[in-house]
Amino acid sequence: MVTTTTELVETGEKRDRRGRRISSVEQRAQAVLAWRESGLTMAAFARREGVEYSTFAGWVLKAGRKRAVTKRPRFAELRVGPMQASAPATMMEVRLADGTLVRGASACELAALVKALR
Repeated sequence: MVTTTTELVETGEKRDRRGRRISSVEQRAQAVLAWRESGLTMAAFARREGVEYSTFAGWVLKAGRKRAVTKRPRFAELRVGPMQASAPATMMEVRLADGTLVRGASACELAALVKALR
């Protein structure tokens, strides 16, 4: 007769009916952030963490979409009247979404520069 000893180790991870780990939104976000800071490829990072590559790639894709949607710049229309030759040059400033400050005296040149920077 053969005796078999079995041990059950509870890690506290949530699993679905098929035994797959269920990760919270926070855990996924932390994993994506850790990957960005690691310098590893997505495949190497997923392998190291024990996550399927396709699953991890989906997390990265979703995180990228959220970042792109939340960082859309907002613009307002600006109308500038004609400048008089005798008036001193008025400097205008435009601050871009990334914090870049652009200054100039001509609205047309300033608009062209902002368009070129985007």
